[in-house]
Amino acid sequence: MAYHMDLRNDNQLVLQTFKKAFENQKDMTGLIVHSDQGFQYTSHAYHDMLPKVGAQISMSRRGNCHDNASMESFFSHLKTEGLYLYNIRSIEEAQRRIESYITFYNHSRPQRKLKKLTPVEYRRQFAA
Repeated sequence: MAYHMDLRNDNQLVLQTFKKAFENQKDMTGLIVHSDQGFQYTSHAYHDMLPKVGAQISMSRRGNCHDNASMESFFSHLKTEGLYLYNIRSIEEAQRRIESYITFYNHSRPQRKLKKLTPVEYRRQFAA
């Protein structure tokens, strides 16, 4: 899977990222996309796009960071284990490190909350 980074976090970055993801998978029925209430995720274009492919929109309640606790936890691990240890000098290097960490996190990093399985191993239990 390819990820995209940019110097700006704007509507086009969010919309293009989802459009690219939906190129290979047109039917996303059952997908729940959780976000905060940033301007990109409250835009009409965002709210029009996701339901067209069957995805459901989920948003943190205003002022309640616990709604997004799982993602905040992941980002904390990403930063401390995958970024802060390195002297990153370019956006390309940051993107490589982030992509590498996401692969590591999903395929190789056991999670205590998932009975010491990786996220991929844990999901496979339910797909079998």
